[in-house]
Amino acid sequence: MRVARRLVVHEVRLLVSLVLWVVRRTRGAGGGRAFGYARGQGAMMAGFAFVCVVETVALSVLLRDWPAVHAVFLFLDVYGVVVVVALHAASVVRPHVLDVEGGVLRIRRYVHVDLRVPLERIASVRRELRMSHERADGELDVEVGSQTTVTLELTEPVTHLTFLGRRRDVRVVRFHADDADGLVRALGGARV
Repeated sequence: MRVARRLVVHEVRLLVSLVLWVVRRTRGAGGGRAFGYARGQGAMMAGFAFVCVVETVALSVLLRDWPAVHAVFLFLDVYGVVVVVALHAASVVRPHVLDVEGGVLRIRRYVHVDLRVPLERIASVRRELRMSHERADGELDVEVGSQTTVTLELTEPVTHLTFLGRRRDVRVVRFHADDADGLVRALGGARV
């Protein structure tokens, strides 16, 4: 039941992100400085949406003689297109946020990841482009387009909640930011 509830909340958050994207609002930036990560995946998401639209049209033609089956697949295909667009919208409206006054860096991806890293726990930050990531204990890779551009090493672990609610303690966080150099400079200035 807990998993079903988390999935429903996830879908609602995606749809809210789609609405926020249409009205050009961000979520959770508050008084902090936002750093986007959506440019790294825009073309890929547009390609996924295009493929979903082509599939919808092809299945509509193939299933035109079975109206009940056609209706079910049409609903699922259209919802698939909405989810793909909503995922991209979520990445636009939920940027990473550096809140110097609050003393926290929020690392986000879609509606799946929202990790709050206290600035005093950051031991080092560097710009590091990585294209391959192997899962390791104590490390979190928040990839966009299979790449990360910023690496944080922490003095003590922070707790990351996975998509289904499991807790993981992480000491190294790698993530993507469109302006990785600007984020590294801002973090360096905030830590001083």
